[in-house]
Amino acid sequence: MRRRLLPLALALGVVLAVLSAGPALASSYRYWSFWDGAGGTWAYATVGPSMARPADGSVQGFRFAVSKDAAAEAARPRAAADFTAICGATPAAEGRKRVALVIDFGLPEDAPSGETPPQGDPRTACAQVAPEATAAEALASVAKPLRYNSAALLCGVTGYPKQGCGEPLPDTPPATPHPKPADSATNTNTNTDNGPSAGLLAGIAAVAALAAAALWQSRRRTR
Repeated sequence: MRRRLLPLALALGVVLAVLSAGPALASSYRYWSFWDGAGGTWAYATVGPSMARPADGSVQGFRFAVSKDAAAEAARPRAAADFTAICGATPAAEGRKRVALVIDFGLPEDAPSGETPPQGDPRTACAQVAPEATAAEALASVAKPLRYNSAALLCGVTGYPKQGCGEPLPDTPPATPHPKPADSATNTNTNTDNGPSAGLLAGIAAVAALAAAALWQSRRRTR
C-alpha cells in the first residue's frame, strides 16, 4: 500500500510547493556609482572614492542612476573618459596632480520623487589637487557639497539628490491581465491575483481524491 501511495503523495507535495512559492523580485538601487576611466573606457571601480587615490592624468566618473547592484548592469557615465578633452587646457603645476572628472546626474526618470537632475548634465571638470588626494577630495574640490552616509557611501553631489542613499527599489512585476468587461459579468470566481488559481486548486483536489481512492482500495484488498 505504501508503494502505491508514494507517487500520489509526491505529486501532492509538488502542487503544494508551487502554491507556496511566491514571486522572488530582484531589486535595483538608486545610487551614485563610481568609475575608473582607464584607457579611455569606463570600468566599475573596485574601491570607493574615499579610498581611491588616482594618479596624475587619471579620469574618474560618477553616475547617478537606478541600476542593479552589479558592475555589468550599472549605468556608465555618458561622457567620454578623455583626459585631454577635460584637462588639456589646465597646465600642470608643481606639487599638484590633475584628475579629470565626469559627473553625470542621470536621467529624470531615475530622480527621486519631487527632484530633478541639475541642468548641464553630464558635467566635466579638471580637479587640481595634492598628490595624495583621494578621488572624493578631487570631487569635493569642484562639486561641493557632497553628502555621505555613515558607511562612507556617496549619497549626494552638489546637493543632488537632497535625500536618500542607495535605497533598494523593488522591480515592477509583469502586469496581470484583467478579464474583459464581457467576461467579468458572468465570472463568479472570487479568487484574486494574490491567491492560487482555480486550476491549481482543482489539481490539489484531484490528487487528494486519488490518494483517498487508493487507500480505500488497498483496505478492501486486505480484508
